[in-house]
Amino acid sequence: MAVPKNKASKARTRRRKAINSQLKVTTFIECNNCGNSVVPHRVCPKCGFYKGKQVLDLEDMA
Repeated sequence: MAVPKNKASKARTRRRKAINSQLKVTTFIECNNCGNSVVPHRVCPKCGFYKGKQVLDLEDMA
């Protein structure tokens, strides 16, 4: 079993923990149909298209 030879400093420990707690920036792409900003692999909430096909009929939902 691995045993540390020396005590890890506070800076080293906090640096290691801080790497895993960073916030990720959300990626957006442009909808091919209407140009709205959409999260990838999701149906466009503005026009209801996904991969160039009409998936949702937004007029029925309103």
